[in-house]
Amino acid sequence: MAAFKATQDRTPQGPGPGAARDSFPCQGPVVGPGEMGESEEEDNDNDNDEEPAEIHLCVLWNSGNLGIAYYDTGDSTIHFMPDAPDQESLKLLQRVLDEINPRSVVTSAKQDENMTRFLGKLASGEHRGPKRPEIMYLPSVDFGLEISKQRLLSGNYAFIPESMTATEKILFLSSIIPFDCLLMVRALGGLLKFLGRRRIGVELEDYNVSVPILGFKKFVLTHLVSIDQDTYSVLQIFKSESHPSVYKVASGLKEGLSLFGILNRCRCKWGEKLLRLWFTRPTQDLGELNSRLDVIQFFLLPQNLDMAQMLHRLMSNIKNVPLILKRMKLSHTKVSDWQVLYKTVYSALGLRDACRSLPQSIQLFRDIAQEFSDDLHHIASLIGKVVDFEGSLSENRFTVLPNIDPQIDEKKRRLMGLPSFLTEVARKELENLDSRIPSCSVIYIPLIGFLLSISRLPFMTEASDFEIEGLDFMFLSEEKLHYRSARTKELDALLGDLHCEIRDQETLLMHQLQCQVLARAAVLTPVLDLASRLDVLLALASAARDYGYSRPHYSPQLHGVRIQNGRHPLMELCARTFVPNSTECSGDKGRIKVITGPNSSGKSIYLKQVGLITFMALVGSFVPAEEAEIGTVDAIFTRIHSCESVSLGLSTFMIDLNQVAKAVNNATEQSLVLIDEFGKGTNTVDGLALLAAVLRHWLALGPMCPHIFVATNFLSLVQLQLLPQGPLVHYLVCEGVASASHASHTAAQAGLPDKLIARGKEVSDLIRSGKPIQPVKELLKEKQMENCQTLVDKFLKLDLEDPSLDLDIFMSQEVLPAATTIL
Repeated sequence: MAAFKATQDRTPQGPGPGAARDSFPCQGPVVGPGEMGESEEEDNDNDNDEEPAEIHLCVLWNSGNLGIAYYDTGDSTIHFMPDAPDQESLKLLQRVLDEINPRSVVTSAKQDENMTRFLGKLASGEHRGPKRPEIMYLPSVDFGLEISKQRLLSGNYAFIPESMTATEKILFLSSIIPFDCLLMVRALGGLLKFLGRRRIGVELEDYNVSVPILGFKKFVLTHLVSIDQDTYSVLQIFKSESHPSVYKVASGLKEGLSLFGILNRCRCKWGEKLLRLWFTRPTQDLGELNSRLDVIQFFLLPQNLDMAQMLHRLMSNIKNVPLILKRMKLSHTKVSDWQVLYKTVYSALGLRDACRSLPQSIQLFRDIAQEFSDDLHHIASLIGKVVDFEGSLSENRFTVLPNIDPQIDEKKRRLMGLPSFLTEVARKELENLDSRIPSCSVIYIPLIGFLLSISRLPFMTEASDFEIEGLDFMFLSEEKLHYRSARTKELDALLGDLHCEIRDQETLLMHQLQCQVLARAAVLTPVLDLASRLDVLLALASAARDYGYSRPHYSPQLHGVRIQNGRHPLMELCARTFVPNSTECSGDKGRIKVITGPNSSGKSIYLKQVGLITFMALVGSFVPAEEAEIGTVDAIFTRIHSCESVSLGLSTFMIDLNQVAKAVNNATEQSLVLIDEFGKGTNTVDGLALLAAVLRHWLALGPMCPHIFVATNFLSLVQLQLLPQGPLVHYLVCEGVASASHASHTAAQAGLPDKLIARGKEVSDLIRSGKPIQPVKELLKEKQMENCQTLVDKFLKLDLEDPSLDLDIFMSQEVLPAATTIL
């Protein structure tokens, strides 16, 4: 309780050792499949009377994710963008606005502060754009998830036949709209509410006439590659797992064995967030991709290894500066924030000095050298000269170094000199006290002042016993009586509340320091952006060095991919041996690759390998291959693994169909489609027919056919010549068609009994030859013996002397059926 305490007792040793210091309280052309660009074009020669097309956008931003949907009056279609991560600066939203140039922007009245600020600037014209959109706020209830789903499913759409049942309508819409993108679904619901309220395009029509909706189309931004959640899951780009430690289960999930997991060697959280952002937004921007690869290639040079390791060490000190600045604005700065900010800024200066010595021909090095200005040095120097980090941590409050403020230094000297001074005061006080009082102390308590403390004596039983002549009783605490004396009152007037005065003056200095830091806070934004970018590229360079990756090359004229001796980045780390495989799909030849082969021969791994290598190249990473040439790829679709869920309410086969439907409805000639064992979820004939129908649909597109890899055990697809012959179809892995699946060999490796395997092979051969399947004789004999034994046991248990026994009934109910079974 006491800040300082000096004790004097009646002993020959004289004055005590002085003071004991205690702690005191602290206070103190866009759009891939939808082809939006074509829908917006107006033929001014023929349609002069038509009004120009307008875009009405609905947007929601929550927990770092963006949900977007818009209505285009030009083609009366609704376009949607699946949930995508966006930073607090809402750069992705700004890109969307730049691309579609909406007439109005609709959002929820209950919105995040960042979104409110962004839309305010948009309405005032501060954001770039040819025209200022109208900002509309609807009640948050209009964006409820369930009511949004209900609006979507109950809508009157011209493209859905009226003969469809409610269930068929749901299944049809679920193959078009990804209902697992919750923000996007809510944005669609809000957009439908807005269209109905404004009656866009039907203002003068009868009220029974609804706003025409001629279709739903997915759109992506220019240069962004479209990849859905199923693809991220089956390719194991991300994989969340529960933490194995029981003490960390509540903290959330951890990354499992995934592409992100093996490439994420980032040292700072901002680098990890940026790497995840790159993974969720692969790009076709060759300038951006090559700039990333240039940095990785530089750090892979042997002579630059030490520099890469030194820069990576500095990255561990780059912390969450925006959070610290936010606390400063709110005057909620923590003691540790100052040291974190100091280390971050000094590490940034180290990055700047290092990058100034690196080749300025690389854009990132040049940006860091230029953007990390001398304001960083000013901030670091100011904090380092003012803040007493050690004292702040020990006292759990902001303290300053000596020689910053003479008044504070003087008061601290007086405060530190109090123990010996108070010991002398206690000695004088004891001389004037009753001789029965053996000792006393003079203590200092912040906010209260100086007090005389006396131990409670045995005769002090009543409150009246606490009264001592010449002293003012204050309170009793822990068997200690506290008084004010003439001397303690004089000390209060002379010294004042030193501790509180020091704290108040240091708090004022902290506020002044905060203002100076905030005045230069703008320089800290590029620090995080560029440092996190460097952190990601250093991480990718480290992985490329350890795993033997090579630089991919981009060729817009290729319209496909070429991979020489490619490897699966995850499987090669798990398997004892891995056989590399090459891939080529380009031009108009072999756009559909049909892969046949025995079970467990690696067909699925090959498909995933092609997808992963392509994906890695599209995020600007080196790839696991001797050589890789990547053409224009606008999307990756997969039907490899069924992500089952009870909440979806769909069968496994229906989920498979939805995945294929996404590819059929959205894939372009620049898309990569990976299909593994499609059709296995239903009977053989129907599954084979569906697979053949889907492939023939794509073949009919000719040169507009996507690049498709199909792995299948439906050998009848080729044997019955269900696919037309031509240059668009090639058969892999070794060119040609497998004659059998060799399922029996795979079953043996899995440990099935030899008898079962032999019988399975026998039945398979009989089916192929068209012969009848006969039961196994050994099994038949065993069954006959069991039946005979059962009948004998029942007969021996009969009591033949029982008058109620009827042998005729026994013969009809037991013997005759058993004999029939035996025969």
